[in-house]
Amino acid sequence: MLTTRLRNYLIDLRSRQRIAIALSRGAAMMHARRVDLARPATWEFSGFSQNGEDGVLDVLRGQMRASNRYFLEIGAADGIENNTAWLLVAEKYAGLMVDGNEAALELARRTVFEQSVGSEGELMFVTRDNVASLRGKLPVADPDVFSLDIDGNDYHVAEAALACGFRPRIFVVEFNSVYGPERSLTIEYDEGFVFTRAHPTWLYYGVSIAAWRRLFERHGYRFVTVERNGVNAFFVDPAWFDAEFLDRVDGLPFAENRYQGRKFKVSSEEQFRWIEGERFVTV
Repeated sequence: MLTTRLRNYLIDLRSRQRIAIALSRGAAMMHARRVDLARPATWEFSGFSQNGEDGVLDVLRGQMRASNRYFLEIGAADGIENNTAWLLVAEKYAGLMVDGNEAALELARRTVFEQSVGSEGELMFVTRDNVASLRGKLPVADPDVFSLDIDGNDYHVAEAALACGFRPRIFVVEFNSVYGPERSLTIEYDEGFVFTRAHPTWLYYGVSIAAWRRLFERHGYRFVTVERNGVNAFFVDPAWFDAEFLDRVDGLPFAENRYQGRKFKVSSEEQFRWIEGERFVTV
């Protein structure tokens, strides 16, 4: 029977192997791209991210007028498979990864955070009422990148984060393609929401792309694109980007979630019918 110390050693070893693989994969994909600044689909690559987010963030960061080299990620999991690990490990950014899973965050502290000076983990189940407390955990209110992926109250948390003074230069959010491109919907706020318990299909969660666009436009952000797998949307504060660049970008306005499509083998519209009786908020 493995001792706790040996078990942790083996887990940490596997995590370090995953980090090495992610770096190699990301570097290969990055250099294989042929980037067209007008077409975000050409920006994508994945080292640590799941859906090309590393590449989209790479190009957007390269177009910023200035960088403070900080990030904030809410829903960071074990620190390896997320949207800011590339910034921390490959780019040596500093920042904060937040997650409510203690075991996952402890693993990140033992393996990922050793790759960069100034990065930390915060154990927290983030709600709209406590997100403001993260302001004091970073030296800036406008980190280069703010990534939000909590599979639930994302809209309500983002709204509260913007209201309390966060002003990231790039904001990455997960959208739920099941709601389609036109419905401006999110789930009803529930502080203890867990999507795996909310509905047997696991499709009742999060925010539509139309709702995200309305929220960010109210706060002066520009929509850039969604990635091709239909999971994440990207918004930027135009104060940090040349208008000529933003005006030329021909982003993808909507994409169906590829994973949900493969799982259920029906369109997002048909998937929505399974959950349309749930409690939604039009925003």
